[in-house]
Amino acid sequence: MSLMSAADDSATPASVPPERVRTRFAPSPTGYLHVGGVRTALFCWLFARHHGGKFFLRIEDTDRTRSTEDAIAAILDGMTWLDLRWDPWEKAEGRDPVRQTDRLALYQAKARHLFDNGQAYRCYCTAEELEARRQAALAKGEIPKYDGRCRALTAPDGSKPFALRFKTPQEGETVVHDLVKGRVVFENRQLDDLIILRSDNTPTYNFCVVVDDVDMAITHVIRGDDHLNNTPRQIQLYKAFAYPIPRFAHVSMILGPDKTRLSKRHGATSVQSYREMGYLPEALINYLVRLGWSHGDQEIFSRRELIERFSLEKITSSAAVFDIDKLLWLNATYLKAADPNTIVPLVQQLLAQRASAMPPVSPSRIEDIYLAHRERAKTLIDIVDAVLMYIPGHRKIDPAAGRKFLTAESLPFLKRFGALLADASFEKAAQETIFEALKAETGQKMAALAQPLRVALTGKSVSPGIFDVLRLLGKDEALARISGVVREIEDGKGEWLTPER
Repeated sequence: MSLMSAADDSATPASVPPERVRTRFAPSPTGYLHVGGVRTALFCWLFARHHGGKFFLRIEDTDRTRSTEDAIAAILDGMTWLDLRWDPWEKAEGRDPVRQTDRLALYQAKARHLFDNGQAYRCYCTAEELEARRQAALAKGEIPKYDGRCRALTAPDGSKPFALRFKTPQEGETVVHDLVKGRVVFENRQLDDLIILRSDNTPTYNFCVVVDDVDMAITHVIRGDDHLNNTPRQIQLYKAFAYPIPRFAHVSMILGPDKTRLSKRHGATSVQSYREMGYLPEALINYLVRLGWSHGDQEIFSRRELIERFSLEKITSSAAVFDIDKLLWLNATYLKAADPNTIVPLVQQLLAQRASAMPPVSPSRIEDIYLAHRERAKTLIDIVDAVLMYIPGHRKIDPAAGRKFLTAESLPFLKRFGALLADASFEKAAQETIFEALKAETGQKMAALAQPLRVALTGKSVSPGIFDVLRLLGKDEALARISGVVREIEDGKGEWLTPER
């Protein structure tokens, strides 16, 4: 394989009129929906929407030993959560999206067509024989490929099972005119004869892909560059069927911070995990599209802006590194600017998962807490934690904050504040008057006085303004928390008083 400039090749396939653009995302349902797959789907979706074309979802489930219904459900759920809606395929019969296992008869007929035309042949080699030859080739330092020994057989052996192999051209080269990589050249002598139908009559990946993409009239195949080596085999199949060849765009892999392929050892890689961790779909979409694509120095895009500005020409061929801190910053930015009507139901869902036995919290109260906390929140989980913090019995004191601020020195102030608050109205003006009086009594500044109270009320050293915290708690709960902390300090029983190990 070699790379050259696309300008060197005068035979580059003609461009497709924008209104006829058709793309597809074709995941294999063998596990969770990976963020790398979602980025590929996003590029396909944006390219189609930019050109007013069609975007299809296809489930490639011919690997029956690994494909599961749970994985298919996860794909559909993730795509729906991210609002990457696919178009119904005009020729679909039955399930949407289409599944390859519903189309086995078509693949078998297409394979027989190649066989009948002399473009495929029966291969009687067993898996054990093929593995032995593969190991022998590796031992000699050769490329392990099928040696073609069944290619010239003329008399069928009816007593043995066989697979169908495609007769790969043995001379010349196959050129991939890639919209991201440029012109990529493969020597045909390095490619072996591809199995298109296994001995159990099931089709193989590379064969199904070509049949499906032609049937769906796909004009642009946008996918990860781990598929680049499959492309010459598929191009040869297109030519054997006299099918039009789509345009290919192979995008780089997403790498972890250590510059290896992004995997579980780097942290969460499934879309569902980011949903559970409280990320917003808009933030994840915005982050993923910027992994390998750019529009000037702009960082934050609306969905409409992405559709208007997306182009394959601006996709870089170099790998992108996944930066969780950047995603967290982006999510915090979206969270601060979000419509409360959008946030409240999301928080309700997470609350139900976190504390299913707890009585429901009213939407108005969740909104109130969200508005008070959104400047400091980075994820929806932060908002969930904030809601729980105001519910009686759910406040937990951070040990470090407790040891620093809930001490014998702060005890007189907490007792005095509680006594004054109990006798005053619960208006903000009355609370301000209490603080002014205590500042005069102690000679301390507002920040020094508020911090022990903040920790007593919220369990944390960082929170919204102290008057907002008091308002959200209400007078009875605020007094109960202050008196409870006072007792724990006096009795020496506060959990935070345990020496740090």
